[in-house]
Amino acid sequence: MFSSALKSFTSNISANYTISSTPTSVCGAWKVYDGKKKSTGKAVSVFIFERKSLDPQAGGLGPRSSSSSLKKVHDEVLARVKKESNLLARLRHPSILELAEPIEDTRSGGLMFATEPVTASLAGLLQDKDAQEKVGGVAGRPSRFIVQDENGQLQRRELEIDELEIQKGLLQVAQGLEFLHESAGLVHGNLTPESIYVNAKSDWKIAGLAFAGPPDTSDTPSNIPPISLSEVLYHDPRLPRSLQLNMDYTSPDFVMDSNVSSAADMFSLGLVILALYNSPHTSPLKTNSNVATYKKTFDSSSSYPSSTNNFLSSRPLPKDLLTGVLPRLITRRPGQRMNAREFQQSQFFDNILVSSIRFLDALPAKSPNEKSQFMRGLPKILDQFPRSVLEKKVLPALLEEMKDRELLFVVLQNVFKIVKSLPSGRRVFIEKVIPKLRETFISPKASTNERDTAKEAGLVIVLENIELIGQSCSGKEFKEDILPILHLGLESHTHSIVDKALNCLPTIMTVLDFSTIKHDVFPVVAAVFSKTSSLGIKIRGLQAFVVLCGGSSDSSEGMGDGLDGAFSSSSQSTKASNNAVLDKYTVQEKVVPLLKVMKTKEPTVMMAALAVFKQVGRIADTDFLATECLPVLWSFSLGPLLDMQQFQEYMKLIKSLSTRIETEQMRKLRELSSNPNTTRNNDLMNVGSTDAFFGSNGNDVGGDDFERLVLGKSASNKNTDMLGDNLRPQPQRSQSPRTANPAYSHWASSTPSTTSHNITNKTNIRQPHTPNFAQSSTNPSLNSFAAIKPTPPPSNAGIGNVMTNGFSSMAPMQPSKPQTPQWSTNTIMSSYNQPQPSFPIVPPPQQSNPTSAFPQFSIAPPPAQNRSPIQNQYGNMANGASNTSQKTKTGLDAYESLL
Repeated sequence: MFSSALKSFTSNISANYTISSTPTSVCGAWKVYDGKKKSTGKAVSVFIFERKSLDPQAGGLGPRSSSSSLKKVHDEVLARVKKESNLLARLRHPSILELAEPIEDTRSGGLMFATEPVTASLAGLLQDKDAQEKVGGVAGRPSRFIVQDENGQLQRRELEIDELEIQKGLLQVAQGLEFLHESAGLVHGNLTPESIYVNAKSDWKIAGLAFAGPPDTSDTPSNIPPISLSEVLYHDPRLPRSLQLNMDYTSPDFVMDSNVSSAADMFSLGLVILALYNSPHTSPLKTNSNVATYKKTFDSSSSYPSSTNNFLSSRPLPKDLLTGVLPRLITRRPGQRMNAREFQQSQFFDNILVSSIRFLDALPAKSPNEKSQFMRGLPKILDQFPRSVLEKKVLPALLEEMKDRELLFVVLQNVFKIVKSLPSGRRVFIEKVIPKLRETFISPKASTNERDTAKEAGLVIVLENIELIGQSCSGKEFKEDILPILHLGLESHTHSIVDKALNCLPTIMTVLDFSTIKHDVFPVVAAVFSKTSSLGIKIRGLQAFVVLCGGSSDSSEGMGDGLDGAFSSSSQSTKASNNAVLDKYTVQEKVVPLLKVMKTKEPTVMMAALAVFKQVGRIADTDFLATECLPVLWSFSLGPLLDMQQFQEYMKLIKSLSTRIETEQMRKLRELSSNPNTTRNNDLMNVGSTDAFFGSNGNDVGGDDFERLVLGKSASNKNTDMLGDNLRPQPQRSQSPRTANPAYSHWASSTPSTTSHNITNKTNIRQPHTPNFAQSSTNPSLNSFAAIKPTPPPSNAGIGNVMTNGFSSMAPMQPSKPQTPQWSTNTIMSSYNQPQPSFPIVPPPQQSNPTSAFPQFSIAPPPAQNRSPIQNQYGNMANGASNTSQKTKTGLDAYESLL
């Protein structure tokens, strides 16, 4: 029970609508708030009447009146207010304010109802215009009213009252009066600027029907009570003026004749027209809501408006109004007044702009042929319309006709022309045009597999105006709403539409970000390029690649100075102004492969591909250019259909790329050569020098190996094979003389057993260390010998000089049979294991060299016939001659030049 009672106090409007916290305007006793339905988001205006506005006014008769009589007056006022809402619910006409929610009580005892969105009343506009004219003259700034947008932010709506607005508005009011008089059988009774509202489309709507009723001559039964003139003409000072009849706009039929007829509304309409042109914008009648004053005004012809006193207007009136309209509206006799239909046919509305607006109002009822003719001729007069009329009247009417596919082409032409001419075109496009574009092209209802030529024609208009669209919306809005429409163009089966879609890329690149370009635009363009069979689309696709790589669609000039980093200023500005260029990876891995698989060799296609390669040359690495691009360019340049000039263009690019590659490679090599930690062992190919054997630094690097040889140090850390390919014996060649160091300083205390011990050491012959001939030994058989110290030998003879030069300057000799099996370790070691005499150095044979190689030794050499092969080797080396006529050497003898 409690919950049901609570629901009864709950307002339907408050529960189902979001209402702004502050009123947007005040129309008489009503405060108008912007609202939005929670379920659908539909905008409305919420009219709220507060009961406290009925409180007695200061200085009134409230204290002297009884509470019962005051309550009765309040109840009459509330009934009158509810009557207004009830009539709005019953009357449906384009010129009557449309009711969205019926009137209901509020918790505070007031009343509330919702209508279509309105901006202000005509009275509010005129008051604002008066304030502007006081500050800035007649040509003051446009009227502004603060409203609340969908995000709760306050913004201003611009309203202008110019000649065309007045003509259009009066025409709509006359249409509403015609409906009331002839169809509804009602007299408005209180037609004033406060009872006329301007909606969001700048249409004038009739409201304020609290005093409406049937005329006295009506024979049709009606449940609406007639107007009680005795009650409505009485001004109660306890009530606000806005809740009582405004006698400044009342017809003399009511006050002086007590006659209720439709002609009374036409007299009031004449006074409203005078208020529109007067300054200040008020009625020429000043009655102070007093019947006696009103009657006194009409006693003299000079005190009420007439053609003799310019209808008491402080400003000049339009000629058509002054001569043909006002004399038949503001007249004392009702029979002399024109009716609402005759008013609409007057000369005042006979101009092309008003006639066009009237045609727009009746557009849904026109035939397709009439609609088409009107849409094709409308662009000729669009520039003559006021901007406010274009935005709020013409544009909405055109957008409603976009549902007619046959008119889509011409409608969109007019729509984009209007958006371009409006100062607030960006806002208008986002709020009004984009939703219609989505509904027409990319909504589920618009998605069909069948080809729609009318829809394609409209798509062409959208693509032609892509630059205006890019300027009118942000990147996010473009991506969400416009990019899907562009995809429709790219995926179309009509080549002309695909061509226009590809031609939109320069604009797209300035609006979208890099990620969207790479993932949403480039794949579609690449697919179109790969699948198309049209040479025109193929060329347009290549131009699109140029744009995607940072160039311009119409730039096919050369690259300038060879791609060495000094680009032209135009190229720099193009790339700097566009941040959405494809990255290097995409260009190298996706763009270039598309060019490589092209089969056509048409010159126009080849030259378009050349422009792409020019842009690739600015982005790609030199290695990629050398291995991937240059071969393709050479292949394209040799196409049989290219003329000489085209071939020269290809050669110019090839040379430019080659110059860049050469410059970059030389720079790298210079950096490598300047690095002290980097060595290049190119001397290994110089087999004729000792440096090729021992090293490239010019020093005797064999000294370390020699030290390991004579001291027996291990060389396990080195992996170089001493007898490998570089060290195998080769044919004897002439050696450069080298300065020999004393060779016997470490041999003084050597014994023959030392040699035998070290030679028999089973060491892998592939290792870099060699048998140590001079390592010290502890053989007890030689402990009694004194140290042997040789005297310096002759400069041109002696084993010391021969041994030193042999290891320091002789090049390795290749054996006569390199693949003989005697290269094994066991074979070599068997030669070393032969019995050796107890002498440290073996002298040469006496018969081959009469001069002894060891003249200073105190111990005589052994007989020549008992010498071992190793002794014969050293003997021959001491003689300084080699026997070239001897047989092929085997075993260790093949390495005598090495040892």
